[in-house]
Amino acid sequence: MPTAILTGQPVPGSSIETDLRSLGFDVRVAADAAEAETVLAEVPGDERVALVDARFVGHVHALRLGLTDPRFPLAAIPGAVTARPAGRQALTRAMARENSAGGGTTLAVSLADRILTALDADGTDVHRPELGTLVAAVPTDPQARNEARQAVADIDDEAVRLKSAVKARDGFFTTYCISPYSRYIARWCARRGLTPNQVTTASLLTALIAAACAATGTRGGFVAAGVLLIASFVLDCTDGQLARYSLQYSTLGAWLDATFDRAKEYAYYAGLALGAARGGDDVWALALGAMVLQTCRHVVDFSFNEANHDATANTSPTAALSDKLDSVGWTVWVRRMIVLPIGERWAMIAVLTAVTTPRITFYALLVGCAFAATYTTAGRVLRSLTRKARRTDRAATALADLADSGPIAQGLAEALKKPARGLPGFTAPAVALLGGLAVVLTSALTGFGGPWPVVAALAYALTSGLAVARPLKGALDWLVPPFLRAAEYGTVLVLAAKADVNGALPAAFGLVAAVAYHHYDTVYRIRGNAGAPPAWLVRSIGGHEGRTLLVTVLAALLTASQFTVALTVLAVAVALVVLVESIRFWVAAHQGGAPAVHDEGEPA
Repeated sequence: MPTAILTGQPVPGSSIETDLRSLGFDVRVAADAAEAETVLAEVPGDERVALVDARFVGHVHALRLGLTDPRFPLAAIPGAVTARPAGRQALTRAMARENSAGGGTTLAVSLADRILTALDADGTDVHRPELGTLVAAVPTDPQARNEARQAVADIDDEAVRLKSAVKARDGFFTTYCISPYSRYIARWCARRGLTPNQVTTASLLTALIAAACAATGTRGGFVAAGVLLIASFVLDCTDGQLARYSLQYSTLGAWLDATFDRAKEYAYYAGLALGAARGGDDVWALALGAMVLQTCRHVVDFSFNEANHDATANTSPTAALSDKLDSVGWTVWVRRMIVLPIGERWAMIAVLTAVTTPRITFYALLVGCAFAATYTTAGRVLRSLTRKARRTDRAATALADLADSGPIAQGLAEALKKPARGLPGFTAPAVALLGGLAVVLTSALTGFGGPWPVVAALAYALTSGLAVARPLKGALDWLVPPFLRAAEYGTVLVLAAKADVNGALPAAFGLVAAVAYHHYDTVYRIRGNAGAPPAWLVRSIGGHEGRTLLVTVLAALLTASQFTVALTVLAVAVALVVLVESIRFWVAAHQGGAPAVHDEGEPA
């Protein structure tokens, strides 16, 4: 149980002890800094501890924001400072220094605020939550106390808490059609002790049932699928709002939320394809194309953000224009809608599923996603070309990890490192694009089973090695990972379509889904500051160039039916390896007390 050390003289009529206990704290009382240091030393090092001034006046939710957020080692609000185990040493040092400086007398000035000043002087990073209209103060006289209490009474902190549960930046559909009521579902869940992970799991199960309904191929099944997909999205919004409402952030929760979103959407694509097949319409190529396009869109987002995460001198006239447009109300919503975020995308899929056919649904999805991808990628290219930015080694490492280079590309990169130094800055994305186009187009333009795709795949491995032969710090080097993703996924799609036998495209769908999971997992590890997946994992599944080469060799050596079986076996093998390692890693990170994370970035 976390411990709150209440410092200073108690104030008659104060509710601070009751408020702290309502937040789960065991309350201890210390009259001065010396006694507070003694109590601090008695608190186990693996527990959260907080110092709170007994004169504190404020909203309970202000205390909740300042003292219970699991994401930060150290946090503070006026009159209170807290430390998780990771920040305990810094707090103990500051307390000892404050006590040795003469803080052992009766506390006339807030000890918590003096400790915070000492932490700032040490250069320690202390999180200070944005309180907005919430009150958090340490009044020094009766009049100030009465004014603070009146300010607390004037603001409904439950209303503030509900409002802040909604993501600050979201799509139009989510903001106006889901969040106005899903926040109340989140509160209902919190009051019944449900966790965000439980709601996330419920959302996944609902989406899987929706996919099963779509797979029936009946009009009733399609209508039910559309309704359930929207219900799944409501729960998807609710889990994040529940996390913000109750501050139940966790490493495992962030991973589940992100990966389940992809699993839900792609499982639904498969359900639509199965339903269409029951009606005599084969749309597996469209389903796989939609998954490839959507995954590549996400890789563009991830790569661009990582490339500019900590870039210095990161200014651009294009970015300035974008910021100016964001200050005009209607342009904000138009720009958020045309990128087809998850809310708009799922609403479109749900409605079209219910009233049209799977083929029309996939056509609309492909057109919408292609337009959104063109719009966002073009804007980011313009920003990169006009931006005066110096990218860091961290950014270059992240992009190299996102590239997912296997032993072949890494070996070639090492051999080509010296020659690559003299090449122009645009070489990396250019050669990645050309190599990818070569293997995809060769596979598409030659007959199934010919040797030329293998030759093109060997050339692709060479260009892939050249693309990552030097640090990816160029203006457009963030395009390398998405070009490589498009090449690998596109090759699998084309060869499966050229096989022209039953089961080839569903097998390819499974393989791309397994590999895409690995790529998403890499992203979430980097975002969580956990580093890339272990090198043995990347080697064991071949890297992007190894898998591409393997698929072209299988197509050249096997019959179409045998190729389908080989793709199925490969999909199962890759899925087992990456899933087992991913689950092991994230569960271990959660149990090991890894810092909680919560992504408030762009809508997916």
